[in-house]
Amino acid sequence: MAKSYRPTSPARRQMTRVDYSALTEKAAPEKSLLETQQKSSGRNNYGRITVRHRGGGNRRKLRRIDWKRTKDNIPARVKAIEYDPNRTAFIALLYYVDGEKAYILAPHGLKVGDTVMSGEQVDISIGNALPLSSIPVGTQIHNIEMHPGKGGQLVRSAGSSAQLLAKEGRYATLRMPSTEVRLVLQDCRATIGTVSNIENSIVNIGKAGRKRHMGRRPHVRGSAMNPVDHPHGGGEGKAPIGMPSPVTPWGKPTRGYKTRHRNKKSNQMIVRRRRKK
Repeated sequence: MAKSYRPTSPARRQMTRVDYSALTEKAAPEKSLLETQQKSSGRNNYGRITVRHRGGGNRRKLRRIDWKRTKDNIPARVKAIEYDPNRTAFIALLYYVDGEKAYILAPHGLKVGDTVMSGEQVDISIGNALPLSSIPVGTQIHNIEMHPGKGGQLVRSAGSSAQLLAKEGRYATLRMPSTEVRLVLQDCRATIGTVSNIENSIVNIGKAGRKRHMGRRPHVRGSAMNPVDHPHGGGEGKAPIGMPSPVTPWGKPTRGYKTRHRNKKSNQMIVRRRRKK
């Protein structure tokens, strides 16, 4: 269950956080697997803001995650389950028998001392990585590749998992967490199990300052602005937006406006979209 707090203030009354008792008590993350990352605060290489409401926040180090899992048939022992400030899921520190160390996404149920492996013929157990061709139909999987050898790109957020529905020819059919059904090459790898930290979705942030710690700045409604600042701005009292659909500050349609190109090449891989017409 998510941890709640005593109501010492109005914000504290509502605030909850994830129960971190499942994590290993470690002084610091594995130093050899850390990288420094520079914050962009939503700015591009010209220094112009391309993503609004970003900036500030606590300093973080980037943990190098092994998305590819190509170290085949070499057992690895789970040394620690750790918190990662750069993602919603927990991560697991692996010690391979040949001395190498690596971080992976921690599946739900993986414990310190467990052994995980990757390869075509390894067991179907939590944390093991296999090609889709070697995984039985109906299995819950995560960290799925879109192209063989590129590394996991799909189903990586906390508590998410996809289901392998069928295998036919070169392709496997997957049901994504969004209910979308799509095809993926059977040569692509995936990891068995559900991503850890399944309680993340029920966390209540509670106060604005906690968002600032995450690097999120205040998000002001367009209707609260003046007409010079936003198309929704102005008017006496609470005025409607005064146009067929909501728009961005630059007049582009938003909230339901489809941005995916109708001729995108990967459209042929989508069997059923998450939004049926």
